[in-house]
Amino acid sequence: MIIDVVKVLAPSALAFFIGIAITPMLTHYLYKYKMWKKKARNEGLGGGTTPIFNKLHKEKEVGTPRMGGIIIWMSVLLTILAIWIISQIYPTEVTEKLDFLSRNQTWLPLFTLIVASLIGLIDDVLVIYGRGGYIAGGIPLSVRIVTVLLIGLIGAWWFYFKLDVSSIAIPFNGEWNLGIYFIPFFMVVMLALFSGGVIDGIDGLAGGVMASIFAAYGGIAFFQNQIDLAAFCAVIVGGILAFLWFNIPPARFYMTETGVLGLTTTIAVVAFLTKAVAVLPIIAFPLFVASGSVIIQQLSKKYRNGKKVFLVAPVHHHFEALGWPGYKVTMRFWVISVVFAGMGLILALLG
Repeated sequence: MIIDVVKVLAPSALAFFIGIAITPMLTHYLYKYKMWKKKARNEGLGGGTTPIFNKLHKEKEVGTPRMGGIIIWMSVLLTILAIWIISQIYPTEVTEKLDFLSRNQTWLPLFTLIVASLIGLIDDVLVIYGRGGYIAGGIPLSVRIVTVLLIGLIGAWWFYFKLDVSSIAIPFNGEWNLGIYFIPFFMVVMLALFSGGVIDGIDGLAGGVMASIFAAYGGIAFFQNQIDLAAFCAVIVGGILAFLWFNIPPARFYMTETGVLGLTTTIAVVAFLTKAVAVLPIIAFPLFVASGSVIIQQLSKKYRNGKKVFLVAPVHHHFEALGWPGYKVTMRFWVISVVFAGMGLILALLG
C-alpha cells in the first residue's frame, strides 16, 4: 500500500519540478520570437463580431504567448521516460516497481496525450502566423473535429479489440455492455470533451479545472488498483501544477490548443479505462458547462432572431462581462471543479 502511494505521488512531484525547470527555456523562446497572435479575434465561431470579448481580452490576446501547454505534456513525457530508463539501467525491485509505463494501463493515454498535443501545437503555430482556415488562422474547426474523431476511433479500436472492453459502469446499476456500439460512443464522448476546451479563456482557469479532473480519475484508478493509471493521472496533475505556477494572473503564457487538445482527449481515454464514464459529466462539470453555454448561445441566436442568453459565451466570459474580475471567475470555477470532482469520485467508488 505504501509503495503504491509513493509510486503515485513521487512521479507527480518529479513532473512538477521538471515542468518548473523547463519553463524558463520555453518562456525565453516564446517571448524572443513573439509567439502570440498578431491580430486579436473579432469574429465568433457562429459568425458575427465579438465586441464584448474584444473589450475584455484584446490586449492580452496579442501580447501573451501561446503554447504554454507544452510544459504539461513535455514534463509528463520526460518524467515517464526518466523513470522507465532508470528502471532499465538499474533494474532493482524499487525502480521496477516505480515504473508505471504499461501496455494495458498507460500506453493508450500516453499515446493520445502526445499525438493530440502535437496536433494542437501545429494549430497554435498556424494561429500565431495567421495561416490556416480558423477565424484567426490555424487548423479549420471541421478538420480538428475530424482529427478528434479519428483519434477516438483509434482509441475505441484499441479498447474493443486489444483490451476487450465494450462496457461502461453505471453507478448502482452494474455494467452496460454496448457491444460494437462502444466504438461510436467512445468517439462521441471524446468529441464532447474536446468541445469543453473552450474553457481555456481566463488566466489559470483551464489548468485548475483540468487538475481537479485528473486528480479525481487518479483517485478512482487507485481504488480500482490500477496503480499505473493512477500514477499517470498524478503525473499529469504535477505537470499542470507546474504550468499553473506561471499561468496564474497575470499569465506568462496561455495553455492553448497544444494543451487543451491533448488533455481533453486523454480525459476520455482515462474515463473509459476506469469504466467511470457515467460520472464524467459530474467530474468534468465545468467543461460541459462551458461547451454547453456556447451551444445554447448559438441556438438562441439562430432561432430567437439574434437574441442572446449570455452577454458573451462561453459562460466564464459572461461573468467577466457582468463585472467580475478574471481572478474571481477563475477561483470560483476552481471551487466548483473541486466540489464536483469530489462528488463524482465518491459516486464512482460507491457505485
